Amino acid sequence: MNNFLNIGGDQPPPPSEYITLERESEIEYVEKKSVFIGRAKRVCSVEEAAEYLESVKKKNPDARHHVYAYQINRGAAERMSDDGEPQGTSGPYVLDVIKKKGFTDAIIVVTRYFGGILLGASGLTRAYSTAANRAAEAAGIVRYVEYSVFISILSYNDYQKVEYLVKTYGAVIDDVVYEENVSLTFAVKTSEKDELLQRIIDMTAARALISECGTRFGSEN
Repeated sequence: MNNFLNIGGDQPPPPSEYITLERESEIEYVEKKSVFIGRAKRVCSVEEAAEYLESVKKKNPDARHHVYAYQINRGAAERMSDDGEPQGTSGPYVLDVIKKKGFTDAIIVVTRYFGGILLGASGLTRAYSTAANRAAEAAGIVRYVEYSVFISILSYNDYQKVEYLVKTYGAVIDDVVYEENVSLTFAVKTSEKDELLQRIIDMTAARALISECGTRFGSEN
């Protein structure tokens, strides 16, 4: 059974930060002779999630079930599947792990090899939840925050002071071009940009020419 929760539709507003999986993981969990292989991976599109699911199926072609769930772009696309297990006993609980941990752009697949002993509905739910949770924990957490990117045109005298200042804010220096003046490209956390820009203006007595040229996300780990 496949459950489509939300595919497409209204897009959520752009985030200032988000949490996702740090790395791909694989764990194994045994419950009453049934083997559950939990895998977690960061994916950035529905297509990438589908490709990963197919790769898991190819690794374990003789497995009885490949239960999965994913969430893309903070719920703009979600999908889960019980993949032949009794309805509602597995897929929703794998998705619940993703949601409770606050992940986005993540897929968890739990592959089951039946061990000959029936687990019952509650046993299945517990086993799939455990395998999904362990896979998520093994993958680790990484937090991304929004950075705003700026280009500042500075005199040589102002450049050294401004460069030191932006570094104290943990900003990333992307590029420095030395010509008649100095062109400094840097990225600072969006939450701190207003304060930093005001300090640059004050420090240079408004001589600095500053233009914003976009945003990007950077890892805080």
